[in-house]
Amino acid sequence: MESGIEFSGRPFHFIGIGGIGMSAIAHILARRKLPISGSDIRLNQITQRLQEQGAHIFLGHKADNLKFFQDEVPGSVSQICSVHLEPTRVGQNEGSASSVGLSQLPQVICSTAIHADNPEYSAAQAMGCPIYHRSDVLAALMNCANSIAVAGTHGKTTTSSMIGYVLLQVGLDPTIIVGGEVEAWGGNAYLGDGDYLVAEADESDGSLVKFAAKIGVITNIELDHPDHYQSLGEVVDIFQTFSDNCAVVVGCIDCDNVRQYLNPAVTYSIHSDSDATYRADQVYCRGGGTQAQIYEGDRLLGELWLPVLGQHNLSNALAAIAVARMLGVEFSAIATALKSFKGARRRFESYGEYHGITFIDDYAHHPSEVQATLSAARLLVESKGQGRKERGRVVAVFQPHRYSRAAMFVEEFGLSFDQADVVLVTEVYGAGEIPDRINGQCMAEAIATHHANVFYRSTLEDVTSLLKQSLRPNDLVMFLGAGNLNRVIPDLVDFYHRSNVSDLAMVFGQLVS
Repeated sequence: MESGIEFSGRPFHFIGIGGIGMSAIAHILARRKLPISGSDIRLNQITQRLQEQGAHIFLGHKADNLKFFQDEVPGSVSQICSVHLEPTRVGQNEGSASSVGLSQLPQVICSTAIHADNPEYSAAQAMGCPIYHRSDVLAALMNCANSIAVAGTHGKTTTSSMIGYVLLQVGLDPTIIVGGEVEAWGGNAYLGDGDYLVAEADESDGSLVKFAAKIGVITNIELDHPDHYQSLGEVVDIFQTFSDNCAVVVGCIDCDNVRQYLNPAVTYSIHSDSDATYRADQVYCRGGGTQAQIYEGDRLLGELWLPVLGQHNLSNALAAIAVARMLGVEFSAIATALKSFKGARRRFESYGEYHGITFIDDYAHHPSEVQATLSAARLLVESKGQGRKERGRVVAVFQPHRYSRAAMFVEEFGLSFDQADVVLVTEVYGAGEIPDRINGQCMAEAIATHHANVFYRSTLEDVTSLLKQSLRPNDLVMFLGAGNLNRVIPDLVDFYHRSNVSDLAMVFGQLVS
Protein backbone atom coordinates (compact mmCIF):
# COMPACT_ATOMS: atom_id res chain seq x y z
CA MET A 1 0.00 0.00 0.00
CA GLU A 2 1.25 3.48 -0.84
CA SER A 3 2.11 5.62 2.15
CA GLY A 4 2.07 9.11 0.64
CA ILE A 5 -0.72 11.59 -0.08
CA GLU A 6 -1.08 11.81 -3.86
CA PHE A 7 -2.01 15.03 -5.64
CA SER A 8 -1.60 13.54 -9.13
CA GLY A 9 -5.14 12.33 -9.84
CA ARG A 10 -6.06 9.74 -7.23
CA PRO A 11 -9.50 10.52 -5.74
CA PHE A 12 -10.14 12.03 -2.32
CA HIS A 13 -13.18 11.25 -0.19
CA PHE A 14 -13.95 13.52 2.78
CA ILE A 15 -16.01 12.15 5.68
CA GLY A 16 -17.74 15.24 7.04
CA ILE A 17 -16.96 17.43 4.03
CA GLY A 18 -19.28 20.24 5.14
CA GLY A 19 -17.17 21.18 8.16
CA ILE A 20 -15.40 24.52 8.02
CA GLY A 21 -11.91 22.97 8.10
CA MET A 22 -12.62 19.97 5.90
CA SER A 23 -14.42 21.97 3.24
CA ALA A 24 -11.54 24.43 2.88
CA ILE A 25 -9.15 21.61 1.98
CA ALA A 26 -11.74 20.05 -0.34
CA HIS A 27 -12.23 23.42 -2.04
CA ILE A 28 -8.53 23.76 -2.89
CA LEU A 29 -8.31 20.21 -4.23
CA ALA A 30 -11.52 20.58 -6.26
CA ARG A 31 -10.26 23.85 -7.75
CA ARG A 32 -7.11 21.98 -8.77
CA LYS A 33 -9.42 19.65 -10.74
CA LEU A 34 -8.74 16.61 -8.55
CA PRO A 35 -11.54 14.02 -8.18
CA ILE A 36 -13.40 14.81 -4.95
CA SER A 37 -16.30 13.19 -3.15
CA GLY A 38 -17.55 13.64 0.37
CA SER A 39 -20.40 13.11 2.75
CA ASP A 40 -22.09 14.96 5.57
CA ILE A 41 -25.14 14.48 7.76
CA ARG A 42 -26.58 17.76 6.52
CA LEU A 43 -26.17 19.86 3.40
CA ASN A 44 -25.50 23.58 3.48
CA GLN A 45 -24.20 26.42 1.36
CA ILE A 46 -20.66 25.06 1.74
CA THR A 47 -21.54 21.65 0.30
CA GLN A 48 -23.55 23.39 -2.41
CA ARG A 49 -20.49 25.43 -3.37
CA LEU A 50 -18.31 22.32 -3.44
CA GLN A 51 -20.82 20.55 -5.64
CA GLU A 52 -20.76 23.47 -8.07
CA GLN A 53 -16.98 23.06 -8.22
CA GLY A 54 -17.32 19.43 -9.28
CA ALA A 55 -17.25 17.54 -5.98
CA HIS A 56 -19.76 14.71 -5.58
CA ILE A 57 -21.65 15.18 -2.30
CA PHE A 58 -23.50 12.45 -0.40
CA LEU A 59 -26.12 13.15 2.24
CA GLY A 60 -25.39 10.91 5.21
CA HIS A 61 -22.50 8.61 6.09
CA LYS A 62 -22.85 5.26 4.32
CA ALA A 63 -20.33 2.57 3.43
CA ASP A 64 -21.46 2.58 -0.20
CA ASN A 65 -20.38 6.19 -0.60
CA LEU A 66 -16.80 4.99 -0.91
CA LYS A 67 -17.59 3.04 -4.07
CA PHE A 68 -18.24 6.16 -6.12
CA PHE A 69 -14.83 6.17 -7.84
CA GLN A 70 -14.33 2.40 -8.06
CA ASP A 71 -15.90 2.02 -11.46
CA GLU A 72 -14.22 5.08 -12.91
CA VAL A 73 -10.57 5.63 -13.76
CA PRO A 74 -9.88 9.31 -13.01
CA GLY A 75 -8.75 11.40 -15.93
CA SER A 76 -5.15 12.52 -16.13
CA VAL A 77 -4.36 15.47 -13.93
CA SER A 78 -1.11 17.38 -13.97
CA GLN A 79 0.84 16.58 -10.85
CA ILE A 80 0.87 19.39 -8.31
CA CYS A 81 3.15 17.98 -5.69
CA SER A 82 3.96 14.58 -4.24
CA VAL A 83 4.50 14.53 -0.49
CA HIS A 84 4.92 11.29 1.41
CA LEU A 85 3.47 11.08 4.88
CA GLU A 86 2.53 8.08 6.92
CA PRO A 87 -1.27 7.97 7.07
CA THR A 88 -2.68 9.02 10.41
CA ARG A 89 -5.07 6.08 10.46
CA VAL A 90 -4.88 3.30 7.88
CA GLY A 91 -6.80 0.07 7.55
CA GLN A 92 -4.84 -3.16 7.28
CA ASN A 93 -7.04 -5.18 4.91
CA GLU A 94 -4.73 -5.48 1.91
CA GLY A 95 -6.81 -8.21 0.28
CA SER A 96 -9.75 -5.92 -0.41
CA ALA A 97 -7.51 -3.29 -1.89
CA SER A 98 -5.86 -5.63 -4.38
CA SER A 99 -9.22 -6.97 -5.60
CA VAL A 100 -10.38 -3.49 -6.56
CA GLY A 101 -7.24 -1.85 -7.81
CA LEU A 102 -5.30 0.36 -5.45
CA SER A 103 -5.17 3.42 -7.67
CA GLN A 104 -8.96 3.56 -7.80
CA LEU A 105 -9.45 3.50 -4.04
CA PRO A 106 -9.98 7.00 -2.69
CA GLN A 107 -7.71 8.64 -0.17
CA VAL A 108 -10.07 9.06 2.76
CA ILE A 109 -9.84 12.28 4.77
CA CYS A 110 -11.23 12.62 8.30
CA SER A 111 -11.25 15.16 11.09
CA THR A 112 -10.97 14.45 14.80
CA ALA A 113 -14.78 14.51 14.94
CA ILE A 114 -14.97 11.23 12.98
CA HIS A 115 -14.81 8.16 15.22
CA ALA A 116 -14.03 4.51 14.56
CA ASP A 117 -17.71 3.49 14.51
CA ASN A 118 -18.48 5.77 11.56
CA PRO A 119 -19.75 3.49 8.75
CA GLU A 120 -17.61 5.14 6.07
CA TYR A 121 -14.52 5.02 8.25
CA SER A 122 -15.11 1.34 8.97
CA ALA A 123 -15.65 0.63 5.27
CA ALA A 124 -12.46 2.52 4.37
CA GLN A 125 -10.51 0.33 6.76
CA ALA A 126 -12.04 -2.84 5.36
CA MET A 127 -11.33 -1.80 1.77
CA GLY A 128 -7.74 -0.86 2.54
CA CYS A 129 -8.11 2.82 1.70
CA PRO A 130 -5.36 5.11 2.97
CA ILE A 131 -6.93 7.24 5.72
CA TYR A 132 -5.51 10.64 6.62
CA HIS A 133 -6.40 13.39 9.07
CA ARG A 134 -7.23 16.71 7.40
CA SER A 135 -4.10 18.17 9.00
CA ASP A 136 -1.99 15.67 7.01
CA VAL A 137 -3.35 17.07 3.76
CA LEU A 138 -2.87 20.65 4.92
CA ALA A 139 0.69 19.87 5.97
CA ALA A 140 1.37 18.36 2.55
CA LEU A 141 -0.03 21.43 0.79
CA MET A 142 2.13 23.66 2.99
CA ASN A 143 5.20 21.72 1.99
CA CYS A 144 4.44 22.47 -1.66
CA ALA A 145 4.44 26.25 -1.22
CA ASN A 146 5.99 29.23 0.52
CA SER A 147 3.66 28.72 3.44
CA ILE A 148 2.50 31.12 6.14
CA ALA A 149 0.82 29.27 9.01
CA VAL A 150 -1.17 31.25 11.57
CA ALA A 151 -1.50 29.61 14.97
CA GLY A 152 -2.77 30.76 18.34
CA THR A 153 -5.57 30.16 20.80
CA HIS A 154 -7.48 33.24 19.63
CA GLY A 155 -7.47 35.34 16.48
CA LYS A 156 -6.31 32.71 13.98
CA THR A 157 -9.15 33.20 11.51
CA THR A 158 -9.06 36.98 11.51
CA THR A 159 -5.26 37.14 11.35
CA SER A 160 -4.93 34.59 8.54
CA SER A 161 -7.76 36.35 6.69
CA MET A 162 -6.00 39.70 7.06
CA ILE A 163 -2.71 38.28 5.79
CA GLY A 164 -4.42 36.58 2.87
CA TYR A 165 -6.39 39.72 2.05
CA VAL A 166 -3.32 41.96 2.07
CA LEU A 167 -1.38 39.59 -0.18
CA LEU A 168 -4.35 39.41 -2.55
CA GLN A 169 -4.70 43.17 -2.69
CA VAL A 170 -1.03 43.76 -3.45
CA GLY A 171 -1.06 41.24 -6.30
CA LEU A 172 0.76 38.25 -4.81
CA ASP A 173 -2.32 36.05 -5.40
CA PRO A 174 -1.81 33.54 -2.57
CA THR A 175 -3.72 30.35 -1.88
CA ILE A 176 -5.74 30.86 1.31
CA ILE A 177 -7.20 28.30 3.74
CA VAL A 178 -8.99 29.72 6.78
CA GLY A 179 -11.53 28.66 9.38
CA GLY A 180 -14.24 31.14 8.47
CA GLU A 181 -16.22 32.50 5.55
CA VAL A 182 -14.68 35.64 4.04
CA GLU A 183 -16.62 37.79 1.58
CA ALA A 184 -13.51 38.92 -0.30
CA TRP A 185 -12.96 35.45 -1.77
CA GLY A 186 -16.44 34.05 -1.35
CA GLY A 187 -15.81 31.34 1.22
CA ASN A 188 -13.22 29.76 3.50
CA ALA A 189 -10.61 29.04 0.84
CA TYR A 190 -9.13 30.55 -2.30
CA LEU A 191 -6.81 28.98 -4.88
CA GLY A 192 -4.29 31.52 -6.15
CA ASP A 193 -1.62 31.34 -8.81
CA GLY A 194 1.10 32.81 -6.61
CA ASP A 195 3.86 31.13 -4.63
CA TYR A 196 2.39 31.74 -1.17
CA LEU A 197 -0.07 29.70 0.86
CA VAL A 198 -1.70 31.31 3.91
CA ALA A 199 -3.30 28.79 6.26
CA GLU A 200 -4.91 28.74 9.66
CA ALA A 201 -3.10 26.17 11.83
CA ASP A 202 -5.28 24.62 14.53
CA GLU A 203 -3.96 23.47 17.91
CA SER A 204 -7.23 22.05 19.27
CA ASP A 205 -6.38 18.38 18.66
CA GLY A 206 -2.58 18.48 18.75
CA SER A 207 -2.16 18.44 14.96
CA LEU A 208 -0.30 21.75 15.07
CA VAL A 209 2.97 19.80 15.40
CA LYS A 210 2.60 18.52 11.82
CA PHE A 211 3.03 21.95 10.22
CA ALA A 212 6.40 23.25 9.06
CA ALA A 213 5.83 26.67 7.55
CA LYS A 214 8.26 29.17 6.05
CA ILE A 215 6.66 31.77 8.33
CA GLY A 216 4.79 30.79 11.46
CA VAL A 217 2.60 33.30 13.28
CA ILE A 218 1.61 32.81 16.93
CA THR A 219 -1.05 35.22 18.16
CA ASN A 220 -1.31 33.95 21.76
CA ILE A 221 -1.24 30.80 23.87
CA GLU A 222 -3.93 29.80 26.37
CA LEU A 223 -5.67 26.63 27.48
CA ASP A 224 -8.89 26.49 25.43
CA HIS A 225 -9.51 22.79 24.75
CA PRO A 226 -9.64 20.90 28.05
CA ASP A 227 -11.18 17.98 26.15
CA HIS A 228 -7.73 17.39 24.62
CA TYR A 229 -5.20 19.05 26.95
CA GLN A 230 -4.83 18.47 30.68
CA SER A 231 -2.80 21.60 31.37
CA LEU A 232 -1.46 24.81 29.92
CA GLY A 233 1.98 23.18 29.89
CA GLU A 234 0.80 20.66 27.31
CA VAL A 235 -0.47 23.49 25.11
CA VAL A 236 2.83 25.34 25.41
CA ASP A 237 4.70 22.18 24.37
CA ILE A 238 2.61 21.96 21.18
CA PHE A 239 3.39 25.58 20.29
CA GLN A 240 7.08 25.13 21.05
CA THR A 241 7.21 22.22 18.61
CA PHE A 242 5.36 24.26 15.98
CA SER A 243 7.77 27.15 16.55
CA ASP A 244 10.77 24.86 16.13
CA ASN A 245 9.32 23.47 12.88
CA CYS A 246 8.91 26.89 11.25
CA ALA A 247 11.75 28.68 9.47
CA VAL A 248 10.81 32.05 11.00
CA VAL A 249 8.31 32.80 13.76
CA VAL A 250 6.31 36.00 14.23
CA GLY A 251 4.89 36.27 17.75
CA CYS A 252 2.76 38.60 19.84
CA ILE A 253 4.70 39.47 22.98
CA ASP A 254 1.61 41.01 24.58
CA CYS A 255 0.83 37.39 25.46
CA ASP A 256 2.77 36.39 28.57
CA ASN A 257 3.07 32.78 27.43
CA VAL A 258 4.49 33.69 24.02
CA ARG A 259 6.97 36.05 25.63
CA GLN A 260 7.98 33.60 28.38
CA TYR A 261 8.15 30.28 26.54
CA LEU A 262 8.96 31.13 22.92
CA ASN A 263 11.62 33.15 21.20
CA PRO A 264 10.03 34.60 18.04
CA ALA A 265 12.43 36.23 15.62
CA VAL A 266 9.90 38.93 14.77
CA THR A 267 7.58 40.36 17.43
CA TYR A 268 4.61 42.69 17.61
CA SER A 269 2.72 44.56 20.31
CA ILE A 270 -0.11 47.07 20.61
CA HIS A 271 1.86 48.85 23.36
CA SER A 272 4.09 51.67 22.19
CA ASP A 273 6.57 51.25 25.05
CA SER A 274 7.34 47.61 24.28
CA ASP A 275 10.52 46.42 22.59
CA ALA A 276 8.60 44.60 19.84
CA THR A 277 9.67 44.78 16.21
CA TYR A 278 6.26 46.16 15.23
CA ARG A 279 4.34 48.47 17.57
CA ALA A 280 1.25 50.64 17.59
CA ASP A 281 1.16 54.16 19.01
CA GLN A 282 -1.44 56.95 19.21
CA VAL A 283 -4.23 54.37 19.14
CA TYR A 284 -7.68 55.87 18.75
CA CYS A 285 -10.87 53.79 18.58
CA ARG A 286 -14.16 55.13 17.32
CA GLY A 287 -17.37 53.79 15.83
CA GLY A 288 -16.05 52.93 12.42
CA GLY A 289 -12.83 51.26 13.51
CA THR A 290 -9.35 51.83 14.89
CA GLN A 291 -6.66 54.35 14.01
CA ALA A 292 -2.99 54.00 14.99
CA GLN A 293 0.55 54.94 14.06
CA ILE A 294 2.68 51.91 13.22
CA TYR A 295 6.37 51.57 14.02
CA GLU A 296 8.92 49.12 12.63
CA GLY A 297 11.71 49.28 15.16
CA ASP A 298 12.35 52.99 15.68
CA ARG A 299 11.02 53.90 12.25
CA LEU A 300 7.52 55.33 11.86
CA LEU A 301 5.97 53.45 8.93
CA GLY A 302 2.83 55.54 8.81
CA GLU A 303 -0.78 55.65 9.92
CA LEU A 304 -3.16 52.71 9.84
CA TRP A 305 -6.93 52.90 9.64
CA LEU A 306 -8.57 49.56 10.44
CA PRO A 307 -12.33 49.28 9.81
CA VAL A 308 -12.82 46.74 12.61
CA LEU A 309 -12.98 47.54 16.30
CA GLY A 310 -11.03 46.35 19.30
CA GLN A 311 -7.45 46.14 20.48
CA HIS A 312 -7.45 42.43 19.63
CA ASN A 313 -8.06 43.28 15.97
CA LEU A 314 -5.31 45.91 16.01
CA SER A 315 -3.01 43.16 17.31
CA ASN A 316 -4.13 40.87 14.48
CA ALA A 317 -3.41 43.64 11.99
CA LEU A 318 0.12 44.06 13.37
CA ALA A 319 0.74 40.39 12.64
CA ALA A 320 -0.43 40.90 9.06
CA ILE A 321 1.79 43.97 8.73
CA ALA A 322 4.80 42.03 10.05
CA VAL A 323 4.29 39.18 7.58
CA ALA A 324 3.71 41.45 4.60
CA ARG A 325 6.79 43.52 5.43
CA MET A 326 8.85 40.30 5.60
CA LEU A 327 7.69 39.62 2.05
CA GLY A 328 8.86 43.07 0.92
CA VAL A 329 5.47 44.81 0.71
CA GLU A 330 5.54 48.59 1.23
CA PHE A 331 3.62 49.79 4.26
CA SER A 332 1.52 52.19 2.18
CA ALA A 333 0.20 49.24 0.17
CA ILE A 334 -0.47 47.25 3.35
CA ALA A 335 -2.36 50.15 4.93
CA THR A 336 -4.41 50.67 1.79
CA ALA A 337 -5.38 46.99 1.76
CA LEU A 338 -6.29 46.81 5.45
CA LYS A 339 -8.40 49.95 5.11
CA SER A 340 -10.94 47.91 3.13
CA PHE A 341 -10.75 44.67 5.16
CA LYS A 342 -14.25 43.61 6.21
CA GLY A 343 -13.43 40.58 8.34
CA ALA A 344 -14.67 37.01 8.40
CA ARG A 345 -18.16 35.77 9.10
CA ARG A 346 -19.09 35.34 12.76
CA ARG A 347 -16.26 37.68 13.78
CA PHE A 348 -18.12 40.78 14.97
CA GLU A 349 -20.45 40.24 12.02
CA SER A 350 -23.22 42.80 11.78
CA TYR A 351 -26.73 41.73 10.85
CA GLY A 352 -27.85 45.33 10.55
CA GLU A 353 -29.64 47.96 12.60
CA TYR A 354 -33.43 48.14 12.92
CA HIS A 355 -35.23 50.86 14.86
CA GLY A 356 -31.91 51.72 16.46
CA ILE A 357 -31.19 48.13 17.59
CA THR A 358 -27.91 46.68 16.28
CA PHE A 359 -27.47 42.91 15.94
CA ILE A 360 -23.94 41.46 15.92
CA ASP A 361 -22.77 37.84 15.91
CA ASP A 362 -19.38 36.69 17.16
CA TYR A 363 -17.69 33.31 17.47
CA ALA A 364 -16.25 34.16 20.92
CA HIS A 365 -16.39 31.08 23.15
CA HIS A 366 -13.44 31.49 25.54
CA PRO A 367 -13.39 33.97 28.46
CA SER A 368 -10.61 36.05 26.85
CA GLU A 369 -12.52 36.21 23.56
CA VAL A 370 -15.77 37.18 25.29
CA GLN A 371 -14.04 39.97 27.17
CA ALA A 372 -12.30 41.33 24.07
CA THR A 373 -15.47 41.20 21.96
CA LEU A 374 -17.62 42.92 24.58
CA SER A 375 -14.97 45.63 24.98
CA ALA A 376 -15.25 46.29 21.25
CA ALA A 377 -19.05 46.32 21.55
CA ARG A 378 -18.81 48.89 24.34
CA LEU A 379 -16.62 51.11 22.16
CA LEU A 380 -19.18 50.94 19.38
CA VAL A 381 -22.10 51.77 21.67
CA GLU A 382 -20.28 54.72 23.20
CA SER A 383 -19.19 56.13 19.85
CA LYS A 384 -22.71 55.85 18.44
CA GLY A 385 -24.22 57.30 21.61
CA GLN A 386 -22.38 60.61 21.50
CA GLY A 387 -24.95 63.38 21.58
CA ARG A 388 -27.83 61.08 22.53
CA LYS A 389 -29.83 61.63 25.70
CA GLU A 390 -30.32 57.93 26.34
CA ARG A 391 -27.24 55.73 26.74
CA GLY A 392 -27.26 52.59 24.63
CA ARG A 393 -26.98 49.18 26.27
CA VAL A 394 -24.77 46.24 25.40
CA VAL A 395 -26.99 43.16 25.64
CA ALA A 396 -24.83 40.01 25.67
CA VAL A 397 -26.52 36.77 24.63
CA PHE A 398 -24.21 33.87 25.47
CA GLN A 399 -24.32 30.20 24.53
CA PRO A 400 -21.51 28.30 26.32
CA HIS A 401 -19.67 25.93 23.96
CA ARG A 402 -18.73 22.41 25.19
CA TYR A 403 -19.34 21.12 28.68
CA SER A 404 -15.60 20.57 29.23
CA ARG A 405 -14.81 24.23 28.48
CA ALA A 406 -17.73 25.51 30.53
CA ALA A 407 -16.67 23.43 33.53
CA MET A 408 -12.99 24.35 33.25
CA PHE A 409 -13.54 28.10 32.89
CA VAL A 410 -16.80 28.78 34.74
CA GLU A 411 -15.12 31.20 37.16
CA GLU A 412 -13.31 33.01 34.34
CA PHE A 413 -16.55 33.34 32.37
CA GLY A 414 -18.12 34.81 35.50
CA LEU A 415 -15.66 37.71 35.27
CA SER A 416 -15.84 38.22 31.49
CA PHE A 417 -19.11 40.15 31.10
CA ASP A 418 -18.30 43.41 32.88
CA GLN A 419 -18.66 45.41 29.63
CA ALA A 420 -22.26 44.22 29.14
CA ASP A 421 -25.28 45.95 30.68
CA VAL A 422 -27.47 42.86 30.40
CA VAL A 423 -26.44 39.20 30.06
CA LEU A 424 -28.76 36.49 28.74
CA VAL A 425 -27.40 32.94 29.01
CA THR A 426 -28.82 29.87 27.29
CA GLU A 427 -28.02 26.16 27.53
CA VAL A 428 -24.57 24.74 26.75
CA TYR A 429 -23.96 23.69 23.14
CA GLY A 430 -22.37 20.29 23.67
CA ALA A 431 -20.64 19.88 20.28
CA GLY A 432 -20.93 16.11 20.68
CA GLU A 433 -19.87 16.01 24.33
CA ILE A 434 -21.97 14.17 26.90
CA PRO A 435 -23.74 16.54 29.35
CA ASP A 436 -21.54 17.08 32.38
CA ARG A 437 -22.00 18.47 35.86
CA ILE A 438 -22.38 21.98 34.52
CA ASN A 439 -25.22 23.50 32.50
CA GLY A 440 -26.34 26.89 31.26
CA GLN A 441 -28.04 27.80 34.51
CA CYS A 442 -24.81 27.11 36.44
CA MET A 443 -23.03 29.44 34.05
CA ALA A 444 -25.66 32.14 34.51
CA GLU A 445 -25.32 31.86 38.28
CA ALA A 446 -21.53 32.19 38.04
CA ILE A 447 -21.87 35.36 35.96
CA ALA A 448 -24.55 36.70 38.33
CA THR A 449 -22.08 36.66 41.23
CA HIS A 450 -20.29 39.52 39.45
CA HIS A 451 -23.11 41.08 37.42
CA ALA A 452 -26.45 42.54 38.48
CA ASN A 453 -28.50 41.83 35.37
CA VAL A 454 -28.19 38.19 34.31
CA PHE A 455 -31.01 36.06 32.92
CA TYR A 456 -31.21 32.40 31.92
CA ARG A 457 -33.40 30.83 29.26
CA SER A 458 -32.89 27.15 28.51
CA THR A 459 -33.98 27.05 24.86
CA LEU A 460 -33.29 29.19 21.81
CA GLU A 461 -37.04 29.65 21.43
CA ASP A 462 -37.20 31.17 24.91
CA VAL A 463 -34.19 33.36 24.12
CA THR A 464 -35.97 34.68 21.02
CA SER A 465 -39.19 35.28 22.93
CA LEU A 466 -37.48 37.30 25.66
CA LEU A 467 -35.49 39.39 23.19
CA LYS A 468 -38.64 40.21 21.22
CA GLN A 469 -40.08 41.74 24.37
CA SER A 470 -37.02 43.30 25.92
CA LEU A 471 -34.94 45.27 23.43
CA ARG A 472 -35.15 48.99 22.99
CA PRO A 473 -33.66 51.64 20.68
CA ASN A 474 -29.89 52.17 20.92
CA ASP A 475 -29.31 48.61 22.18
CA LEU A 476 -26.45 46.60 20.72
CA VAL A 477 -27.25 42.89 20.95
CA MET A 478 -24.09 40.77 20.98
CA PHE A 479 -24.58 37.06 20.24
CA LEU A 480 -21.61 35.11 21.61
CA GLY A 481 -20.69 31.47 21.04
CA ALA A 482 -19.36 28.88 18.59
CA GLY A 483 -22.56 26.81 18.53
CA ASN A 484 -25.91 27.44 16.85
CA LEU A 485 -27.01 30.54 18.75
CA ASN A 486 -26.82 32.65 15.60
CA ARG A 487 -29.84 30.75 14.23
CA VAL A 488 -32.09 33.05 16.26
CA ILE A 489 -30.76 36.24 14.66
CA PRO A 490 -32.66 36.19 11.33
CA ASP A 491 -36.01 35.78 13.11
CA LEU A 492 -35.22 38.66 15.49
CA VAL A 493 -34.01 40.88 12.68
CA ASP A 494 -37.16 40.13 10.69
CA PHE A 495 -39.36 40.83 13.73
CA TYR A 496 -37.87 44.25 14.43
CA HIS A 497 -37.60 45.08 10.74
CA ARG A 498 -41.32 44.47 10.21
CA SER A 499 -42.46 46.23 13.37
CA ASN A 500 -43.47 49.85 13.09
CA VAL A 501 -42.60 52.53 15.60
CA SER A 502 -46.01 52.61 17.28
CA ASP A 503 -45.94 48.83 17.80
CA LEU A 504 -42.48 49.05 19.30
CA ALA A 505 -43.62 51.60 21.85
CA MET A 506 -45.72 48.81 23.36
CA VAL A 507 -43.35 45.90 22.68
CA PHE A 508 -40.14 47.34 24.13
CA GLY A 509 -39.90 45.94 27.62
CA GLN A 510 -37.45 46.60 30.39
CA LEU A 511 -34.91 43.96 31.30
CA VAL A 512 -33.41 46.67 33.46
CA SER A 513 -34.26 50.31 33.81
